[in-house]
Order: sequence, then C-alpha cells, then structure tokens
Amino acid sequence: MASPCSDSHSEHTTDEAILARLGYKQEFRRAFTPLEVFGVAFSIVGLLPSIASVLFNAMPNGGPLAMVWGWLVASVFIMCIGLAMAELASAAPTSGGLYYWTHSLASPRCRNLLSWIVGYSNTITSIAALASVDWACAIQITAAVSIASNQVYVTTNGQIYGIFAGLVLSHAVLVSLGTQILARLQRLYILLNVCLCFIVIIALPIATPSEFKNSASYALGDFTNLDGWPSGFAFILSLLAPLWTIGGYDSSVHISEEASNATTAIPWAIVGSIAVSAALGWGINVSLAFCMGRDLKGILSSPIGQPMAQIFYNSFGQKGALALWSLVIMAQYMMGSSCLLVGSRQTFAFARDGGLPFSRYFYRINRYTRTPVNTVWLDALLSLSVGLLAFASTQAINAIFTLTITSSYVSYITPIVTRFAFKNDFKPGPFNLGKFSFPIAAIAVSWMVFMNIIFFFPTTPQTTAQEMNYTVVVLGGFMSLAICWYYCPIYGGVHWFNGPVSNLDIDQG
Repeated sequence: MASPCSDSHSEHTTDEAILARLGYKQEFRRAFTPLEVFGVAFSIVGLLPSIASVLFNAMPNGGPLAMVWGWLVASVFIMCIGLAMAELASAAPTSGGLYYWTHSLASPRCRNLLSWIVGYSNTITSIAALASVDWACAIQITAAVSIASNQVYVTTNGQIYGIFAGLVLSHAVLVSLGTQILARLQRLYILLNVCLCFIVIIALPIATPSEFKNSASYALGDFTNLDGWPSGFAFILSLLAPLWTIGGYDSSVHISEEASNATTAIPWAIVGSIAVSAALGWGINVSLAFCMGRDLKGILSSPIGQPMAQIFYNSFGQKGALALWSLVIMAQYMMGSSCLLVGSRQTFAFARDGGLPFSRYFYRINRYTRTPVNTVWLDALLSLSVGLLAFASTQAINAIFTLTITSSYVSYITPIVTRFAFKNDFKPGPFNLGKFSFPIAAIAVSWMVFMNIIFFFPTTPQTTAQEMNYTVVVLGGFMSLAICWYYCPIYGGVHWFNGPVSNLDIDQG
C-alpha cells in the first residue's frame, strides 16, 4: 500500500512533467492541496463581503427583484464562462494561463499580439481587483466606525484612501511570506466565509424586527428603479453585483504551478467555487430582500455609508451589527490577500516571458520565501495608484468595480475564441465537456461581449464629467498604451516579444 508521502511525491512528479511539457521548470513549491486551491477561488469571491461591496449597484437598479432573480440569471452565464475556462485550465495548467492559452491556440500571424493584449488585460484585472476589494474594505471599516458612533461619524475620501493604503501595504507584507503559510490560510478563509453566509441566511430573518420584514410578494417581485434608466436596462446594470461578486474564478489558474494534481484540481476549483458561490449567494440575497424593509432610498443614503451595514444595524442593533460587521471586514481583508496572491503570480508569469517593462527585475523568486516578492510589491504599488481615482470623484473610484469585470472579460474572451476560431492542436485534459464545449463557449463569449458594452454606460442617464463612467477611460488608456508600446519603433514588443518562452535551460539566479 502506497504511503501518503509517496502519493504526494508521485503527484508532484506528474505535475512537474506536465509543466515541463508546457515549457517551464518547477520554481514554486507545490504546497496547495485541491481544497486549498478551491479556497483561493472561493476566498476571492468572498461572498458576503463582496455582496456588501456592490449592493449599492443592485438596490437602485431593480431593488429586491434584481437582487434575487438577477443573481440567478447571472449565475447561469457565469457558470458557462467557468466551464469554458476550466477546459482550458485542465489542458494547460500554468500560471500564465490566459495569455499562454491564447498564444498556443491562435494563428502564428497574430498570436504574439493577442497574447500581449491578454497578458496586459489580465494584469490590469489583477491590479483593479486588489484596488476594488481593498477600497471596499476601507469603506467597510469606516462603516464600522459609524455604527460604533451611532452614525455620527462621517468620513472623507482622503481618510478612506489612507485606510486603503494601509490595507494594500499590509497585504503586500502578508503575501510576501512563504507559500506554505499562504496555502494553509485558505482553510481559515473557507471556514469564515461559509460561516458568515449561514449567519446571514439563518440569523438575519430571526433577528429582524417586524417593521423591517417584507412580504414574499415584495421580496421576490418588487422592482424599484431609482437611477432613471428604463427598467429593462436598469435590471441589466444591476447584474454588475453578481458578476463582480462571482468573479476572479481564474484565480486558481494563476497558482497552477503551486498546486498538486493541477490538471483536475484547477478546473474543479473554478467550477466548484462558482457553484457554491451561486447557491449561497442566492440565499444571502433572498434573506436580505426579506429583511431590509422598503425604504431603499434611506438605506442607500444612510450616514453609515454602506447599505448592508445599515440593514444589519436595523436588524441586529448597534452591538450585534458591529460584531457581525467586524467578521465581514475580516473576510474582506482575507479576500484582498488572495487577490494580491493570485495577481502577483500572473504578473510573475508575464515577466518570466518578457512581457513587462524591466521584466528581468520582476522575474525573481525570493530565495528565502520562495515567492515572487518583487511582483507582489509591483501589483501593490500600482493598486495604490489606481486608488487615487478617489480624489477625482466617487463615481471615478467606483469605476474600478466595472473595470475589474471588463478587463477580465477581455482576457477571458480571447483564449476561448482562439480555441475555436483557429486551426490548432488543442488536446483536452481530464476535465472535458465533449460535444458541449462549443455551445457553452459560444454562450459564454456572447454574454461577455454584451456585458462589456453595457458596463461602459454611466450609472444614470443624466451625467456630468465628474459622474461619468471612467471604466472606458482607464481600460482604454491602459490598453492603448500597451498596444502603442507593442508597435513602438525599435523598442516595441513587435520586435522581440514571442509569447511564452521556455525556461527549461535557464538557471535562475
């Protein structure tokens, strides 16, 4: 009978052989078990704190109907995206993931450019994800202070940015630690997130006073439109909430080179995190819809500054709300650390292939922690830069939520399309959809293209320069710079970037 130790060694040997077939040597420790890989994806979803972060988008664009049924509609399409990506991840489990798949599946005539575009869109996704999660966490912290002061405390954007900066820097320190520590933390993240979900699903209806309880007809059927768009369009805009919440499921892909049994662990982590998040998230939204009362304007304009925190305050009172909200903040903080963990691995992979400026400085593994400390701090500092949008306007900083989705969809669409649009030698891995591969991919791509167009619209029909949706400005500007650099005479990537580069014969110093 084989011992667990020998089984583990055999798995690692197989994983290393698969990675070598993809052109890379093993540089990270494979310390993540399948459960911990799932934990990374699930903690980045961070259900309750994530729903809290974007509730301000669903409530004015449909109210309870959008919260409950919009969640289910979005979940179906999210699962299609996840399934299409899971097939690719099973076939080629590498930290580069999306841009690696694009290059290996596209035509030789355009593979370098497409890989470049995906690499940069995935990089801005990682940076925006960390910025949006930590900005939401900073707002949640100020909401806790407001609850503690009986809603007397009012914050400024400058104070929120100071808290945001502290969160980002503390995450950079945490994620610079050894891989084994980061892997074991995922189990704590899973436990806390699941417990929070059940607290809200079970305890909130029990604790809510009768004046805040809603009837089934209201909770499941009332449509409240506060932002002025036509009702159908408002409902579509409300889908930002589930799409941002159940996002980042490609996160497990970027730790492929640190995971055991990656060809099956990674795809099942993608699909499993989406399925569990969809089910528990729907339960949370139903509970909120039944227990939030009917004064949606009052909840949205509350001095607390956070709709879900106000709902908890109404239901649990000051002390109960403060205790529960503290757990929400903890879960959101954990979510930020997972975002930086995953983002730094993607940036490291792109630097390994020479895609970033000064790649040779960022393609470094710390000799003590065996982690890419340089790219950890690069992502952290760039996220701090994105956070400066707060000083332009509230709408400008809120654009980082839509920026996270739109940039990620650019990087998701491209490899899925290239698999079917070009002649290639794609060989499915253990996770394979068979004859359903193309229909599911077509649904996923059509949905992402449609939603990307929608998310460039402002939150209200009547808008000003300050209140416009800055997503198109930030994403368009960043990607324009990336493409300009690619075609830059003499120094541009068109002259030297060849996509993923094998490092099997390179000794890392």
